[in-house]
This record gives sequence, C-alpha cells and structure tokens, in this order.
Amino acid sequence: MPETAPSAQNWPGKRLGLPEKGPRSVGRFGRRALGIIIDWAIASALVWAFFPNDIFGFWRLGIFAVLQVAFVLVLNGSIGHLIVGLRVVPINGGYLGYWRPFARAILLSLAIPAVIWDKDQRGMHDHLIGTVLVRK
Repeated sequence: MPETAPSAQNWPGKRLGLPEKGPRSVGRFGRRALGIIIDWAIASALVWAFFPNDIFGFWRLGIFAVLQVAFVLVLNGSIGHLIVGLRVVPINGGYLGYWRPFARAILLSLAIPAVIWDKDQRGMHDHLIGTVLVRK
C-alpha cells in the first residue's frame, strides 16, 4: 500500500482541530488578500472623500484600523472578510471579547505581523492573540 504524501496528511488548521475544506476551515491566502484589499480600498475611499490632503497616509491607516476594530468587534470580521466569506474566531471557541479586535487591528496596522505566518497559515497578529481567520 503506497504511503500518502505528507502534505496530504497535514493541512492548515489540522493541529487546531479545523477541517481541511469547507466551513470553519482556515481561510486561505487568496481570500485573505482580497479581503484586505477591499478593506484598504474602503479606507482609501473614505480618506479621499473626507481628508484629501492625507499626504503621509496617517488618516488612511487610522480609518483602516477603526474599521477593523468596529466590524471585528460587532460582526467577527471586517467588511472585506465578510464579503469574501471569512470571519475571525478565537482558537478556544467562545466569545471574541473586547480586547482581541483592538490588539488585532494594532498588530495588523504594523503590517509585519500580518506577513509572518505559522504552519496553520495564521498571521503572527492572529497567532499572538489566539484567533484564526476561518471560512463561514
């Protein structure tokens, strides 16, 4: 009997008890990238409309962070996440809480934690606060 390839035995989220595909599986790179692009475009549009002289991008980053906190806090996902079918959930289940959306937005705004991933394809910002971005 031939052995199965190691990649077929392990998938992102297996260590966390998440399924390989379908609802509650780890959100893959394409969906996450599209979600963040949507969120950044919304923040850019709001800045363009209300703060046209935002030369250094401080307003854009601030609005992006506020939108992240507000929507993750209320709906467990940013506008971009929800459009592409993702949501943020705590690893241990239960309520996301108040502090996680704030910490996640701050770390995400730093950018570097978002581009460093673990074996489960979670960004360092999610890893540090105990959350995972999963499919709805």
